Amino acid sequence: MLPRFVTLLAGLSLSGLAQAAATHYPLTIDNCGAVQTFAQAPQRAVTIGQAGTEMLYALGLGDKLVGTSLWFNNVLPEFKAQNDKVERLADNDPSFEAVVGKRPQLVAAQFEWMIGAQGVVGTREQFNELNVPTYVPPSDCEGKDNLVGADGTRLQPFQIASIYKSVSQLAEIFDVQARGEALNNELKQSLDTARKQLAGHDLTQTSALFWFSSADLDIDPYVAGRQGVADFMLQTLGVRNVVESSEEWPTVGWETLAKANPTWLIIARMDRRRFPADDYQKKLEFLRSDPVTKHMDAVRKGRIIVLDADAMQAGIRLFRGLETLSNAFASGKAEQP
Repeated sequence: MLPRFVTLLAGLSLSGLAQAAATHYPLTIDNCGAVQTFAQAPQRAVTIGQAGTEMLYALGLGDKLVGTSLWFNNVLPEFKAQNDKVERLADNDPSFEAVVGKRPQLVAAQFEWMIGAQGVVGTREQFNELNVPTYVPPSDCEGKDNLVGADGTRLQPFQIASIYKSVSQLAEIFDVQARGEALNNELKQSLDTARKQLAGHDLTQTSALFWFSSADLDIDPYVAGRQGVADFMLQTLGVRNVVESSEEWPTVGWETLAKANPTWLIIARMDRRRFPADDYQKKLEFLRSDPVTKHMDAVRKGRIIVLDADAMQAGIRLFRGLETLSNAFASGKAEQP
């Protein structure tokens, strides 16, 4: 059986493509408070962030990508053939020179702090000066202050509609609206499936903790706060997040987390190695040996779910992550890689 997104694109008939309204250029959109104008569908795009990269692949736009960067996991198998043809500018943050050196007609960043006011890679003004349009997913700017906290602070709960909005906007920018509609329908169906999996299960007393990584294993971990993407995943499935901070990924001490004693621990699996705890095996070793964490119910009872790090982000992997969590919560058994 073909992978889901490959099947999706293959199933789009020529008549379906013809019925979609064409984009009228120049196209102007207000993206995260910055007005961006596209004279034509971009022929050369650079992505800073895996979520945007795989979203473009899912839209069948791999041939428009000339550079990618900021990867947490290896590319999804169904996109490997496309990805093998695209230069990886950096595993983590690319330089401004590396990005503009590809002469892009679009730079799409997964996080606002990459090209926003802080501009880890470069500011939007710098790109504008070179007439390079930029794009930040609404999921990372709407209802969020990215100048507070290491990864920003949510002023309002994350909305799943922001992902559908990204798909629709990127589809409009590249003039592939029918593909955008089909992808959004696929994602919505996946979300409904994850919810229905838990029909009849009482999870009112169930809680969970997302552990993304740690700068070092002997210091406080980065965990998912309230109102963010990971918290949305739990709320969708009827499970309580034990962390109360509104920061996207705050650091919280293990003593506090152990006292909260979540029913489930959800730990990120990464292929990158920026921090020691990016390695999920090191996370597992720590949890089972640390004098504080080894007594947590989730550790003692083996209720530890290993989830791809990018499934905890606002992208198409989130929906697969929901399916993984739903299966575990329904069966009471954790899936291991």
